[in-house]
Amino acid sequence: MQKGNEILQGKTSLLNTKFSNMDKAELLYAVIEHAKRRERANLIFVNVDVIMKMEKDDYLRQISEEAEYVLADGMPIVWISKLKGRTLKEKVSGSDFLPLLCEQAAKEHLRLFFVGGREGVAAKAAMRLADKYKGLEITGTYAPPFGFEKNPDEIAKMNQIIRESNSDILVVCLGCPKQEKYVYENQEKYQIPVSVCAGAAIDFLAGNIKRCPSWMSRYGLEWFYRFLQEPGRLFKRYFIDDMQIIRLIFKYRD
Repeated sequence: MQKGNEILQGKTSLLNTKFSNMDKAELLYAVIEHAKRRERANLIFVNVDVIMKMEKDDYLRQISEEAEYVLADGMPIVWISKLKGRTLKEKVSGSDFLPLLCEQAAKEHLRLFFVGGREGVAAKAAMRLADKYKGLEITGTYAPPFGFEKNPDEIAKMNQIIRESNSDILVVCLGCPKQEKYVYENQEKYQIPVSVCAGAAIDFLAGNIKRCPSWMSRYGLEWFYRFLQEPGRLFKRYFIDDMQIIRLIFKYRD
């Protein structure tokens, strides 16, 4: 696969990350072009939680630095960019971007493969998307077993299944940092030009998790809406771990 540098845009340094300063329309155009040309592109959506993970995980940070597209998935990141005089155009989340990508892929006759989620979730998401976007071709889905990342045979099996699908776009929803590390280490093996690391988007697309109202998203309250849905699981993440972002604002002054 070629690497289409001519359609890549410059990045904006912010905190411990370099973001692609693009809106959804610009990203969509770039990704579709990569897929049509069979040129490599790796998309990572970075929210506050991912930033905090990168602060402790140098390998994940390296993967982010080498990714073709790194998007600001959260209004707090956009607000911090304004505070530091490096304004990012808009929040671009995987959950918002994937429906746009599927709609355009159907028009361009591009083929998608979905990986991730619990058993049956990716298939349910694929069925809902195919019903909504007529002509969308989803070549297959695969839900790897728990602990797949430690099993070379399972990874080789995944790569073969994905490669044989001969798709144009791979959507990987395995959670951070598993999905980013899987794509980084295997993209040349499964040979799909565009890889989209989309986290929990598979559950939204399948209808298993309800998206927050658009007004809450605009005001940066999507995290609070998710917390109300799963308070036991998300309390530590949102109210302890992610609050460390305030420390990073002062640490990365430049």
